[in-house]
Amino acid sequence: MKIEIWSDVVCPWCYIGKRRLERALRSVPGGGQAQVVWRSFELDPAAPRARDVAPAEHLARKYGVSVPEARTMMARVSAVAKEEGLDYRLEEARSGNTFDAHRLGHFAATKGLGDRAEEVLMEAYFCKRLPIGDREALVSLAPAMGLDEVEVRAMLESNAYADAVRADEARAAELGITGVPYFVIDGKAQLSGAQPVEVFVEALGR
Repeated sequence: MKIEIWSDVVCPWCYIGKRRLERALRSVPGGGQAQVVWRSFELDPAAPRARDVAPAEHLARKYGVSVPEARTMMARVSAVAKEEGLDYRLEEARSGNTFDAHRLGHFAATKGLGDRAEEVLMEAYFCKRLPIGDREALVSLAPAMGLDEVEVRAMLESNAYADAVRADEARAAELGITGVPYFVIDGKAQLSGAQPVEVFVEALGR
C-alpha cells in the first residue's frame, strides 16, 4: 500500500493528520508495511525566510480577524493537537519560507528517511520553536534525522531537489489540491484534511 501525503511543515493540521494516520495504520492488517511518501506543498510560497510578525498577528491578518480571535483559533488547534500527544507552542512558532525544508525532506527520502525527516521537522517547528526558514537551523536537525550535517549543508547551499518540490506542487495542481494535508492511497482513495482515525481506517480498508 502506497500513501502519498501532500503537506507543509508549518501546517498544524498536517502534524495532527500524520498522527491520526499512524494510529489508523497500527489498527489495520498490514498497516505497518505501508509505504508513506511525503509530497511538498507550500502554503505561502512568497513567505520570507523569517517572518518578523508575531504568529497571532500574522494569523489575524491572513483570516481577517482580531488578534484575540486568532489566539482563540490557535488555542483550539493546540487543544486538538494535545489529544494526539503533540505539545504545540503556536504563539512562539518562528515561521518563514518552507522551500528549503521541503528540499531537505526530499533529500532524506532518497536515503529512506523521508518519514523520519517530516517528523523531526514538524516537531522542531511546532514544539521547539525552530526557525523553519533558516538553513543553519535545518542543518542542526540532520543528526535527529539520521543524516550527515556536512551533506545537508552542502545540499541546502545548492539547488538540489528544487525540481522535486516543484514537481510535487505541479501534481497537486493537477489533482486540484488547494489545501493540506491531502492523502492519496494507492492512487485511488483521496482524503482531504486531518480526518478522524476511523475515516482513515475505512479508507485503508477499501
